[in-house]
Amino acid sequence: MGYDGEIPVMDGVEMAGKVALDRRRLLLIHPLGYDASKAGRDISRIANLMPPLGIASIAAYLEQHGFPTHLIDCFAHPDSDRTIDEWMASERPAYVGVSCTTTGFPDARRILKHLKQKNPGLTTIVGGPHISAMGEQVLQECPEIDIAIVGEGEQPLRALLEADGVPEGILGMVWRREGMPVFEGVQKDLVILDELPFPAYAKLAGFPHVYQLPIFSYPRTPSVSCLSSRGCPYQCSYCDRSVFRRSFRFNSAEYLYRHLSWLRSEFGIRHVIFYDDQFTFHRERIVEFCKMILDKPLGMTFNCAVRAEHVDRELLALMKRAGCWMISLGIETGDPDLLARHRQNPDLEVIAQVIRDIHSLGMRVKGLLMLGLPGETEETFQRTMDYVFSLPIDDVNLTKFTPFPGSPLYESIHESGTFEEDWESMDCMTTVFVPDGLTRERMEELFLAFYKRHFKQPRILWSYVTMLWKSPDSWRRFLLNLGSFLRFAFKPKRIGDGGGGA
Repeated sequence: MGYDGEIPVMDGVEMAGKVALDRRRLLLIHPLGYDASKAGRDISRIANLMPPLGIASIAAYLEQHGFPTHLIDCFAHPDSDRTIDEWMASERPAYVGVSCTTTGFPDARRILKHLKQKNPGLTTIVGGPHISAMGEQVLQECPEIDIAIVGEGEQPLRALLEADGVPEGILGMVWRREGMPVFEGVQKDLVILDELPFPAYAKLAGFPHVYQLPIFSYPRTPSVSCLSSRGCPYQCSYCDRSVFRRSFRFNSAEYLYRHLSWLRSEFGIRHVIFYDDQFTFHRERIVEFCKMILDKPLGMTFNCAVRAEHVDRELLALMKRAGCWMISLGIETGDPDLLARHRQNPDLEVIAQVIRDIHSLGMRVKGLLMLGLPGETEETFQRTMDYVFSLPIDDVNLTKFTPFPGSPLYESIHESGTFEEDWESMDCMTTVFVPDGLTRERMEELFLAFYKRHFKQPRILWSYVTMLWKSPDSWRRFLLNLGSFLRFAFKPKRIGDGGGGA
């Protein structure tokens, strides 16, 4: 598969048998990640269904440069196989690209294998965090994939379309030369974020109403997620940084304000969750952004995620006045020694004080935690529970540590416990890694014990009662899907990869 020589071209289309493929047109797909019949039972989709911002950004960028691009989000619309086939038959694109996480990769392969069989001459492309981590191995093992993109997708895809499908010499590309994978090298001149168009939300069928933010994490609808930066300046042991590597870039305050203003005017959006790893890393841009909102209110609220060392009470108070509704913090573990082993700048006292400040200023606080990091024991997790439940945290997201390809821990993970590398199960809610000294069964018991202790707190129960008027749509969703939430409570394992996030 892949480019092995001259491609016959006629008036901008490639002749595949008797059918012409449009060599300027691209279909982008976000895979579901599992069998569509299971989607109705997937707690991640029910509790949190966000637009695929990565491919939406790529689509907007390609359209800006004259290349018609279509999006199909199978995670939002599980029964999309027929839609994909019908669109392919109608539009005949020469290229299909799929962006995927580790969990979604097997489904991406299934989709592309099917499309290659039905569309001779089609060029299949994959990207996303799993692909950036695996590199050449993707093409060594997957004959249905022609090209893999390591890193950001905008510029490599534009260059590929401008080169009429010839990947040679395009940084970021992995392709086959005489049957062997060739990597053209790491991208150097990355896109300037303020020069990107806003993501192509309108290309997502049903936007914005089909998409739903994490339950009890927003006051009003319609709501949506946004990104205002790429990358992270830190290198924690559990994070895959294959896509952006060590780069960290962010949009200006002015761009952020224009983005939110556009979402409000075009789609009526009332609340935004910024899914940046480090929303407040550059303090001055957040100060400027908040002052813009206060000077010219948009009638919107927002959530964000922060690291405790990059906020202070003065900044938090300003964010509150500008409409910040909830802030998430990565705690990971409440055991100081375990935290120091896996995270840079570990200081549980600093985190605790920031949590108290957020709470006292009237914003909700969400703690992001992991169970099962290498070195985890019953004692370390007990310290985590004692730490978390001593603080005024309103909501929690406890995931199960998953050693993803590309993370620093991945290469040596078998030295620290038992790892079953089943990609379809690597969704952060299925136990695939068991640290030495623990068992899978005991980890499930600890997971349940954490959530039972959380929901037994009178303060927490009352906070959910107040959501009746603070977030009425969340209660509507909760009651409509009560059966699914109860099944999850008694069997805490999800089926897909929708993410928990901020």
